[in-house]
Amino acid sequence: MSTGALDRAAAAWRAWVDRNATGGRGTDRLVQALGWWVRSPLRARVVRRRPPSFPESRPRVSVVVPCYNYGRFLPQTVGSLVSQTGVDVEVIIVDDASTDDSLAVARGLAARHPCVRIVANAHNAGQVESFNRGWESSTGELVVRLDADDMLPPGALARAAALMEQHPEVGLVYGHPQHFDDGTVARPALGDLTWTVWDGRAWLDERCRTGVSCITSPEVVMRSDLLKEFGPLDPELRFTMDVEMWLRLAAVSDVAYVGGADQALHREHAGSLSVNEGAGALLDLRARVDAYDRLFANVGDRLTGADARHDRARAALARDALRYAAAAADRGDSPAGYLELAADVWPPSGAWRSTARVRRQAEPAGRPWVTGRAGVAVRRVARRARTELMYLRWATSGL
Repeated sequence: MSTGALDRAAAAWRAWVDRNATGGRGTDRLVQALGWWVRSPLRARVVRRRPPSFPESRPRVSVVVPCYNYGRFLPQTVGSLVSQTGVDVEVIIVDDASTDDSLAVARGLAARHPCVRIVANAHNAGQVESFNRGWESSTGELVVRLDADDMLPPGALARAAALMEQHPEVGLVYGHPQHFDDGTVARPALGDLTWTVWDGRAWLDERCRTGVSCITSPEVVMRSDLLKEFGPLDPELRFTMDVEMWLRLAAVSDVAYVGGADQALHREHAGSLSVNEGAGALLDLRARVDAYDRLFANVGDRLTGADARHDRARAALARDALRYAAAAADRGDSPAGYLELAADVWPPSGAWRSTARVRRQAEPAGRPWVTGRAGVAVRRVARRARTELMYLRWATSGL
């Protein structure tokens, strides 16, 4: 099967999964049929079906919106926030010295909506400082970091707040994000709600086991007092600063998931930070290594077995690097960068059989039956199947 055909099949598969992820019977039956291949690997501490959609109180939720040259998206983004019900919303737009009309658009929105405030950076400070400045001026007991091109679906904040009200041990709540292309209309799904609460350190262990984040970004609601105690975004990180912050919160509190509804709308477009700044598998791997290194530097002293957890994460990242190396070798590209990263992150990986296999793949004259077209096709399909099974697990369980 060609790469193009695989890509088209995967796109159709993911579209079906996304349409049915929030309580669709099709995905439920498929998960049951596939069994342990896609079953959630983490035992929940609490599972509740059909929980309340609104909190009994009306907590204040501060939504910090860092903005750099995204003025064209701000009206939609802010509109999705000021229309949230069941909570007292505070919107803080942090203009990062934009060169377009972002600041003027933000001021117009603030004039129309009393709950909207503006923090204007005198110079371009970047995402980390912009969020941290906005959060420092916030007054909500709950806080959300929302990129200026993303949106929240109706009821998202109330659903998260209701869970956090009944589970004060939970410091971070997330849910399923719907990804949509710019120019299309996002249609958030809403089915039968569920709450899942995990022990935070068990959730952290699972993230260390995989080395992969299961959160996109806009779907997260956090307790502000935990950020006051353990810090907001780490200025030492550029790309995975949010990943490290979520892992850090999991080290000191429980983590929960709102199922049955889309909890965020993540816009994909050519100029988005997720498309540009995070592009490239090798860059992504290095950024994830940095996130785990900073995590254990920040809160390692609060975790029993911190060194073992750190080692587990580094070994997982080395395995991921070797998977990318194998794919590169099958394409005829050099796997050297991935092999070097794997050896640097986890030196024992140099003796793994998978490492030797990748090296053989990179030498076509060495083993023609390993690097022949049939072998390449089989490995390509196997890798894609694994990826899509993991996507199904993520979409249906949040892990």
